[in-house]
Amino acid sequence: MGSKFGAGLADWLDSRRTVIPPDKRLSREASVSLFIHFCFQFGASMSGVFLTLYLWRLTQSMAINGIYYAVNYVAVAGAFVLGGWLIKRKDRMVVYRIGIAMNAIFYLAVVFAGERVVTYYLLFAVCNGIASAFYWVGYLTLMYDVSTDRNRIRYLAVNTITFTLGGLIGPALAGFLIRSNDGLQGYTLVFGTACFMFLIASIGSLRIRTKNSHHKTYYLKFTSLLLRKHPRWTKSLLSFFTMGLQQGIMLFLPNILLYRIVGREDVVGYLGVLFAGLSIVAGFFISRFGTEERSKSFIAYTAVGFVIGALCLQADISLTTVLIFMVIYSLCAPVQGNTVSSYFYRLIGDLPLRGELRVESVVLREIFMNAGRVVSIFSFVLISERFGFEILPWIVLVGALLQFLMVRLIERDASVEAGARASASAEG
Repeated sequence: MGSKFGAGLADWLDSRRTVIPPDKRLSREASVSLFIHFCFQFGASMSGVFLTLYLWRLTQSMAINGIYYAVNYVAVAGAFVLGGWLIKRKDRMVVYRIGIAMNAIFYLAVVFAGERVVTYYLLFAVCNGIASAFYWVGYLTLMYDVSTDRNRIRYLAVNTITFTLGGLIGPALAGFLIRSNDGLQGYTLVFGTACFMFLIASIGSLRIRTKNSHHKTYYLKFTSLLLRKHPRWTKSLLSFFTMGLQQGIMLFLPNILLYRIVGREDVVGYLGVLFAGLSIVAGFFISRFGTEERSKSFIAYTAVGFVIGALCLQADISLTTVLIFMVIYSLCAPVQGNTVSSYFYRLIGDLPLRGELRVESVVLREIFMNAGRVVSIFSFVLISERFGFEILPWIVLVGALLQFLMVRLIERDASVEAGARASASAEG
């Protein structure tokens, strides 16, 4: 079932073409990984979006939400290091399955804790961070293993579509459940349904075989040497830090903004469907037009888009301006993320040991990104506590402007551009 879902979606993307080049076709395990990720995101989007609103309903505090996510990302960074070590000692599928199971257990704990989540919100933040880290360190490593340099852009684009499709359905269903039940009972149903989706993902993961590696040494302690000797790889890691500076507040702020304006969880969920649909459109775009030689241009275009969206909030924080901002962000963020990820994975192949440093690279990628997220969230909490909610548009604008740094951090590959020019000449 999982492989048919992933392969069918991948082939549908190319339905207008008569033949998919063999080197760009996705393997069975790649298709299964897409199905698993869909199930996970379905559950995570249901519960994650409304965990933010759950904390907001109980506390009415932006600071608590901010601190929750800051602690969460610190825990993620630490758990990524541990997860990477386990992958080297065991296998990425072992860590991947542990991550899925831990996410299910986490949301069951939320159900049983109820309103006491607020009392122990720091503990919940740490537990959520560890569960998320184990899932993502396994999946990010798996993404490298089931794709190749030739089909990775296409794989990442289809991954964005399946991931976003789960994010499209989940919030809408969650909003409906919350609206249809009194008090906080709807939230309990949402978290319970999320656990069921994680169970399906766990079963689906059994269809991907484990992969024994002769290289069990964890080289994380030697990464400082790699950072010095491979400047392009180092700059790519800094690009993830820059991305995290914007992502930090964007992972929880839009839902709170929308809820403050409309006052209904179901409307927030339905608007999430709109934003997810736009991200799917962006996924189709990058799957069709994304190439290595266009990486730098795409990063520049998305930075311009983020700034235009942020400028809308300068006029006023209303339903119209927030919607415009989120529409632009939903179109630009997937293009930015896919472009940088594809570029980063390609650089991993240029490191020593020919891909055996993929786990260490994934761990460092997440450490850099979460460092950016933590910096942005703590900055947001401190500045907003001092100057009030009115400073929010300026914080968003600064985060958007910083994305232009990525244009300098993503370097063009001379060999890729030479190959593109040779191909264009041959076609001419």
